[in-house]
Amino acid sequence: MSGAFDPDYEDLPARLPVFPLTGVLLLPRGRLPLNIFEPRYLAMTQHALGAGRMIGMIQPQEAAGDAGDPPLYRTGCMGRIIEFRETEDGRFLISLLGTIRFDIATELPRHELFRSVAPDWSRWRGDLAEREPALDRDRLMAALKPYFRRHGINGDFSAIEKAPPAHLLTSLAMLCPFAPREKQALLEAVDPDTRADLLITLIEMSAHAPPGGGEAPRH
Repeated sequence: MSGAFDPDYEDLPARLPVFPLTGVLLLPRGRLPLNIFEPRYLAMTQHALGAGRMIGMIQPQEAAGDAGDPPLYRTGCMGRIIEFRETEDGRFLISLLGTIRFDIATELPRHELFRSVAPDWSRWRGDLAEREPALDRDRLMAALKPYFRRHGINGDFSAIEKAPPAHLLTSLAMLCPFAPREKQALLEAVDPDTRADLLITLIEMSAHAPPGGGEAPRH
């Protein structure tokens, strides 16, 4: 459900500061807490607070790392700062609410410490209209319990079984310890139904991988 402060499609920015971070996934209507301490991202946060409170979360390409200016995946997700706090040791603690995905049309010349892109929103306009995915909850729960045991995750399964499908799907996709390329695949799923099926498949592959055999094969 859209909030009072959510932007309309026509009001989305033409310039978006981006925060490249490996293994971190933000999805529309997901909440992401961040601990900001590097000078460039402190500057990015201060800029965003005065310019609509919008930041683009995006992953560096596989194995590129976070240092310097690594090449980026094409697709990320814009988040809006909904919580902000300073710390005495010079950090910002913020929370982002995922709004809409974007594709990078081009990276813009740098005039600040942080990177900015010209975002192309057109492919993801549907993100602004939330709908519940078709989620096979029985299949999910059958895989989730051994998956949590394998990864040492404590879960409130009674709450999970009652959670609305969209909220459950987003929370699991963001919080489960998937590989960066798997998180990128979840981000780029064309619709909620596709993401739900992919999420369950990834959980099943990891939950039922042979002992001592490492992670399940990835595609």
